[in-house]
Amino acid sequence: STDMEAALEMIRKSGQQGVPVVEIDGEVVVGFDRERIDALLGLY
Repeated sequence: STDMEAALEMIRKSGQQGVPVVEIDGEVVVGFDRERIDALLGLY
């Protein structure tokens, strides 16, 4: 990201520097975890 402030916020929330970082309803998912993302979105 070219937005350093946003990048630092994601590091603070996740405790990691991996990408992608997705936040859904306060839950942070680091990396592409399709099953976890789907579950948090209530897709199954």
